[in-house]
Amino acid sequence: MLSFFKINDPFRILGIALLFIALSLPYVLMNIPLLSPELSWMLVGERLGNGHYLYVDIVDDIGPLSAYIYWSIDFLVGRSWWMYKLLAACIILFQIYYVNRLFILYKAFDNTSYVPALVMLVLFHFSFDLLTLSPALMGTTFIILALGQLFSQTLLNEQNTESILLVGLFGGIAVCFHFPMIVFLPFLLVAGITVSGFSFNQLILSLVGYFQPFVLCCIYFFWIGGLPEFITEFVLATRITSSYPHVTYIDLLTLLVAPLLFAVIGYFVGTVTTSITVNQQKQKQLMLLYTIFAIFSVFIANRRTPYQMVIILPGLTYFIAQIFIHLTNRKQLSFLFYTFILLIPAVGYTWTVYKIQSNKTWNYTLDETVQPYAKRIVVLGDEISAYQHASLASPYLNYRLSKRVLTDYTDHENMVEVYLNFLREKPTVIYDQEGLFEKIIEHIPALGELYQKEQKGVYRLSKE
Repeated sequence: MLSFFKINDPFRILGIALLFIALSLPYVLMNIPLLSPELSWMLVGERLGNGHYLYVDIVDDIGPLSAYIYWSIDFLVGRSWWMYKLLAACIILFQIYYVNRLFILYKAFDNTSYVPALVMLVLFHFSFDLLTLSPALMGTTFIILALGQLFSQTLLNEQNTESILLVGLFGGIAVCFHFPMIVFLPFLLVAGITVSGFSFNQLILSLVGYFQPFVLCCIYFFWIGGLPEFITEFVLATRITSSYPHVTYIDLLTLLVAPLLFAVIGYFVGTVTTSITVNQQKQKQLMLLYTIFAIFSVFIANRRTPYQMVIILPGLTYFIAQIFIHLTNRKQLSFLFYTFILLIPAVGYTWTVYKIQSNKTWNYTLDETVQPYAKRIVVLGDEISAYQHASLASPYLNYRLSKRVLTDYTDHENMVEVYLNFLREKPTVIYDQEGLFEKIIEHIPALGELYQKEQKGVYRLSKE
């Protein structure tokens, strides 16, 4: 099987696509419920489609470019789980093809083949949520494009001004998709100076390109009167509120330990068994720095989930591929290859089955049995399953960010704004999971006249 992918033949990409479908099929058959972040993205797209403004009328920390991608999906097909998966599959196959082409084009390895593509495809299956259309996946696409421009600097004798500008531009676009991609900025500075040898003027040029997308976003939100909200909710969100702990760090380590182990083996195999050119040495330094900085993005993410680790995959791919390209002992090669191709997906399948068992309490997937009491609701809490069959009727989507606003009782102007938000949209039912709405009523008695407590944690609109 490995020999099939060692041949540099464009038709091998068809084999990659078929293998991708085969490895994804078990996740499809598991009938995994909709994820809480997926529903949140759908609600953002739906609310934007109803004429509301991001951050102003939607309290959430999603990247602006990601939000408008979800709006486009909602505009075309509504809430479509299959469309999310289909678009994610297209993006994943593009990333796999581009990374493999990158290694071939810039001669990262002496032997050109589709082995890196095979490795990256397998890595995409160490967790089921890597296969969804997350902001992290979309942002990583542009990080990979930026990485391609940095690779070009390791091969060309004279610096390419266009490539230097594009490095920054792609990195800036990635941040506008997913804020944790901000880790690419220090990576750009360190790698540009130490590996690519950027001059001061070139470094400034790349930084101009980097901040250009962000500045354009600032101008747009200033134009619609939402610049303070954009800065607070998107840029400062991970500083002013805690992330959603959908999984534990033990879960992340369980999924990542095998890929990291293979990457370490690949690093030493590539170091010991082969001599490399100056250009390849620069590429190795580049990928090592990239992997280190990419790991930090997981710790500043707004949600602690496996899909945040998608940014690490190109780095892991580079090092793991060296095992199957440079190792010459056939027995060792066969053992490591079949261990890798079977172990990585098997760990992902096993972990998923364990987590989605009905007797496990998990706040990552939604409870499909929950039925809302109305079509227009507000959920004040982390458990948003009720939105599956209802629409959001207030700005307060991200509860952890909204809580900061809803509990600022000393700011009378803020309390008036909270009252007006409920008055304008008049959600039929409010689910008060933590007793927050009850406290709001104490400070805004007019809301108490508008809503009556139907049962514990449930308030219904008493009059139109």
